[in-house]
Amino acid sequence: MTPFRGPLADALARAAGVELDALDRALAERLAEPDAALPPADLRHADPAAIAAFRARAERELPEPWPQPRAHDAARFHGDGDRVAWEAPAFARQERLTRVAVLAGAGGEETWLDETLDGVVMLCEQSSWCWPAHDDTRDRHGAVLATVTDPYVDLGAGEVVSQLAWLDHAVGERLEARFPGIRARVRHEAHVRIFEPFLRRRDWRWIGLDGHVHNWNPWIHGNVLVAALRLFDAPEQRDERARVVALAVEGLDRYLAALPLDGAIDEGYAYWWNGACRLLEALDVLAHATGLDVTGDIPSLRETIAFPHRMHLGGPWFVNAADGQARQTGPQPWHALHRAARRVGDDAAAAFAALHRDPSRPAVAEPEGLGRVLRGLTDPTWLAAGPGSDPLPARVWLPSTEMLVVREREGVPRGLTVVGKGGHNAESHNHDDVGSVIVASDGVPVLVDAGRPTYEARTFSDARYELWPMQSAWHSVPFIRGRGQSEGRERAARLVDVGDAELVLELADAYDVPELESWRRAIRLDRARRTVAIVDAWRLAPGDGATEIRLLAAGDVSLAAGAARIVPLDGARPVVLSWDPAAPARLVEQPLTDPMLTHVWGERLVRIDIDVSGLAELTVTVRQDGSTEEGR
Repeated sequence: MTPFRGPLADALARAAGVELDALDRALAERLAEPDAALPPADLRHADPAAIAAFRARAERELPEPWPQPRAHDAARFHGDGDRVAWEAPAFARQERLTRVAVLAGAGGEETWLDETLDGVVMLCEQSSWCWPAHDDTRDRHGAVLATVTDPYVDLGAGEVVSQLAWLDHAVGERLEARFPGIRARVRHEAHVRIFEPFLRRRDWRWIGLDGHVHNWNPWIHGNVLVAALRLFDAPEQRDERARVVALAVEGLDRYLAALPLDGAIDEGYAYWWNGACRLLEALDVLAHATGLDVTGDIPSLRETIAFPHRMHLGGPWFVNAADGQARQTGPQPWHALHRAARRVGDDAAAAFAALHRDPSRPAVAEPEGLGRVLRGLTDPTWLAAGPGSDPLPARVWLPSTEMLVVREREGVPRGLTVVGKGGHNAESHNHDDVGSVIVASDGVPVLVDAGRPTYEARTFSDARYELWPMQSAWHSVPFIRGRGQSEGRERAARLVDVGDAELVLELADAYDVPELESWRRAIRLDRARRTVAIVDAWRLAPGDGATEIRLLAAGDVSLAAGAARIVPLDGARPVVLSWDPAAPARLVEQPLTDPMLTHVWGERLVRIDIDVSGLAELTVTVRQDGSTEEGR
């Protein structure tokens, strides 16, 4: 099959001074030797706060047995759909291994080397590195447990092989000196579980051969790249090593080719870290291994480095879409963003990343994974970073996702921020949310996108839209003649106009409502009046069923004729919504019990349903209650 050649191949070939058809050979010739192919991970001068935190946790765990993912929990995915029962101990095991491997590398004490050996061997003896929810063994073999003779390379398998490669890089010599033979075992498992199936099967759905490329692509390809660079260290494996590297680079190129020029991620900010960021990290490793650093030469990469701060609302809050979450649920590798921003000279992105560096706190956290932990622990520029600053741009327009973010004043979260989204209903991790609106008060969302619940069997199946957070009925969009939006690429907004602080969309195509001739929505911020307006006008032929404008709110909501008052979370200033009192409204409470939702929103969300069945237009105005210049 002819290799795919996209913007990455073009940039690498230019940097290497070769034609495209000679790129694979040029990369092979430039590859550093395995013991020098990964960036240095000298832990003797690592972040002392992180080392102390790792040591304290590891010492508490020493008397405890290692977490053990169980077979019947793996099978549960095919029964009640639960993923967490297996994944939680599997993730905890890898986090414990990251801790003890860092301690073994930092000090070399026998206790931590012994613990590291235990963790490594447990992974080598685990039946499968693939997460049960991803394995195709049910379809291929009719089994509910992994088929060990036919391994599936997924996110989990990539994370394990990368962890073992980075571990070998940081502490492999010490481990081998104490336990001869362990490195050979790791290499055997990596070959059987990763390299052989990666080369043999080229129908992996995450490659993107069908044109659908999502965050699995750089996440897996980046991990396979790391493993190949380190674990193919026998002279007779040079050609195989070069082949795996070439295929990984080709795969990364497919993702890069699909990355829009504005750098936007349609899965939302939360998925940037395990999508575009994974690509940036893979290219960082590739640059070290080959001397070819092309990140700054590719416009979409330069733009995507700015995506996190462009999506920031204030404090822990971000613009979210699809399965993304509005509040961070765990640590992120801000050092990776800082490193990428430095590489391309994006001072604003670097300053935003530096906001998250507190020298009194650990510079990294175990859930990031061992590779990311090692990079953050040993990056002296990151360790010395800060204080940072928050750009909070006054206006962001992302044409690829038709998303407009505008705030009252650049550089400060106070006041109103409004987000309007067009797009379509076949986006990655899609929710039916064409035309949705988010409004934040002082950087805290008050009209919101709920985000996602905990993943389970229905999440990525034909039953996905049985889950209420995915339905347009629970987004801030119209509900027309008793119907919400439908799924599909054709269920899209038509961009009418975008201005400095206004987005105008035609939403009719998002609905399967025969009577609907037009639904035009304008979302605008009036900076002079400090108000947000959501202006809807529509044409509907006669028919049955109520038509409502629905707005999903977070906080305490009270309702009056033609008005609603919302007291937001986190102490932000209340907002008042007002509209024509001829349109009656009701409040519908959605209790929350799923931890992925309660972490963000607390115990409930509240939907404001405004009945517009007898009207042809409605304007909802949002203002802060008692807003003054004081404190702004």
